Amino acid sequence: MKRVLLTFSCLLCCLVIFGQHVIVVKKGDVESLLQAIDEANRLNAEKDAARTVILIPDGYYDLGDRTLTRISGHQIALVGQSMEGTVIRNKPDVKIESISKTAVFQNRGTNNYYQDLTLRNDLDYYSAVPDGRAVCLQDKGMRTICNRVRMLSYQDTYYSDNEKCQHYLQDTEIHGTIDFICGAGDVWFERCRIVTEKRNPDGSGCNIITATRTSDTPWGYVFSHCTIENRVSVFNYGRSWHTNPRCVWMYTTLLTPEKLVPTRFDAEGMKTCGNYFKEYMTRDARGHDITPSTNVVTFTLRDHTQPYVAETIMTREEARQYTLKNVFGDWQPAKTLRKLEKTCRKLKKKYQME
Repeated sequence: MKRVLLTFSCLLCCLVIFGQHVIVVKKGDVESLLQAIDEANRLNAEKDAARTVILIPDGYYDLGDRTLTRISGHQIALVGQSMEGTVIRNKPDVKIESISKTAVFQNRGTNNYYQDLTLRNDLDYYSAVPDGRAVCLQDKGMRTICNRVRMLSYQDTYYSDNEKCQHYLQDTEIHGTIDFICGAGDVWFERCRIVTEKRNPDGSGCNIITATRTSDTPWGYVFSHCTIENRVSVFNYGRSWHTNPRCVWMYTTLLTPEKLVPTRFDAEGMKTCGNYFKEYMTRDARGHDITPSTNVVTFTLRDHTQPYVAETIMTREEARQYTLKNVFGDWQPAKTLRKLEKTCRKLKKKYQME
């Protein structure tokens, strides 16, 4: 009887510990994971619900061709045992290739938290024609925090799909080839590792890291103290999607600065002249400042109207405006992250996941 009760508790142990619900997933059991998400969505249907934590032991959770697994509840934390060891994967059919149909997870809740996970989308990118859009996290929610989350795909890997969103990613790793960090809202990337893969199987072509469509928020994408690791193909920081795109790279470390194209941003991929694309204090692997004193780029707009000429190097005064307080106001994601991380450490210890 004791063994039966223990097994049940491992499948869906919904207890109240440290003031929040805790659900423990059975190791390597994808059905247990899906049941846990369904239960958390039910428990946390209201925005003021107490935090529900889903603990996911190291293991391989294969969703097969299932897409858009929805986290619709609020105040939900999905916490793996380790970023490399807890792998949640899907493999969509290339026939449904799409930015809106392929995601491993689709987040729709407010104040949800992801930690120590790998999300992997194994859509056959190089066989998909003409595009290979395969999303790991499609985030339609608000104030999501990702802490040590690895996202493995090629095109549209991370997608902030909410015009008014505020999100925060820290110590997270995102892989891709084209527009692989894309979308709307104000999103802050702190100490993240950005990894460019082969654009084409032979390594030819140019990787494009970001494609922003900032419309209803004032700041756009902010990359702070991130590292760009380049595998083979040359790359640029990004291009516009539409509306009033904004993207800044501050204190970035380039492991292969010679692979960054001379214009640094995509000079021929802009869809609007109302863009703000900047960098500040870029460094090489040894920490040397390699930022040009000036980088005036003539952007050729896709509608073939008058070219848009802009300086892409930030001034010190511009850079000083980019603080968490200015960007997020009364929301303090770094403080929230530290608190949640401390709680999750205690829970992992309790359930022998450390």
